[in-house]
Amino acid sequence: MAVRKPLLLALRPLGLGDLLTGVPALRALREGYAEHRIVLAAPRLLAPLARLTGAVEEVVPTSPLEPLDEALHGADVAVNLHGRGPASHRVLLAAGPRRLIAFENRAVPESRGMPSWRVDEHEVDRWCRMLAEHGIPADPADLDVDPPAIAAPAGAHGATLLHPGAASAARRWPLERFAAVARAERTSGRRVVVTGSAAEAPLARRLAETAGLADAAVFAGRTNVLELAALVAAAGRVVCGDTGVGHLATALGTPSVVLFGPTPPALWGPPPDRARHVALWAGSTGDPHAFEPHSGLLEIGVPQVLDALARVERVEAAA
Repeated sequence: MAVRKPLLLALRPLGLGDLLTGVPALRALREGYAEHRIVLAAPRLLAPLARLTGAVEEVVPTSPLEPLDEALHGADVAVNLHGRGPASHRVLLAAGPRRLIAFENRAVPESRGMPSWRVDEHEVDRWCRMLAEHGIPADPADLDVDPPAIAAPAGAHGATLLHPGAASAARRWPLERFAAVARAERTSGRRVVVTGSAAEAPLARRLAETAGLADAAVFAGRTNVLELAALVAAAGRVVCGDTGVGHLATALGTPSVVLFGPTPPALWGPPPDRARHVALWAGSTGDPHAFEPHSGLLEIGVPQVLDALARVERVEAAA
């Protein structure tokens, strides 16, 4: 009879960008605990992409700070990739793991002596450092993900992919400026496609109407996470705000221009040594959850974005 592997539970029940910035840490856990079954607690819709990373064997659907499924109780190791606690620490501890790997939180005695949280640390580096201080080597550069083995629509190949949505209005560049970029790209002879979630489909359609794009160019609300990844992988370049699609472009190696507003790219942006990914930022910070576009984001004009697109085009041509 086969012996069941001990369970390593990794908690990261967040969004697309969070999953992708956590890939180096998840792969480090896979390497460091080769004899364990690596299970990720994350949203159901991200499960296909999580498996594509090769870092996890299974995904158990989980919502932020909700009690964990009983199948995850009694893990040999539980790793908190959600935050600094205390609530997320307690969610894991309530499931009775033998060992907790996390940041220290003074409100949780079980975390005493663990690595300290740093506010001004890139999201990728943060989790790799936490693991390293627990004795698990991790490489922050291990971000690349292979494209999914599904075909993207023919019209997406080589196109400029625009993703106007973001989780909050503070991180949404004005739609009229996205439309101006779309028109300029079409004038240059490039196809343009628009992506977004189901909730962002009206925004994507307004962008298409403003830019004079055909309905067939709008994929918002028509793709699951693997189909979105296939679109990004097939595209020639991506323009988006500080959102998950920017992290997809980094992971898949698609040239990108990512527009930052309230949050500096030093915390969430593409690695600065990857020249095909350009982060534009005006240098000011603010509330990333605000209900109006951040003033710094509004300082980024259409000419800057077109210049950045030309820059990544030159890098890609040279490569």
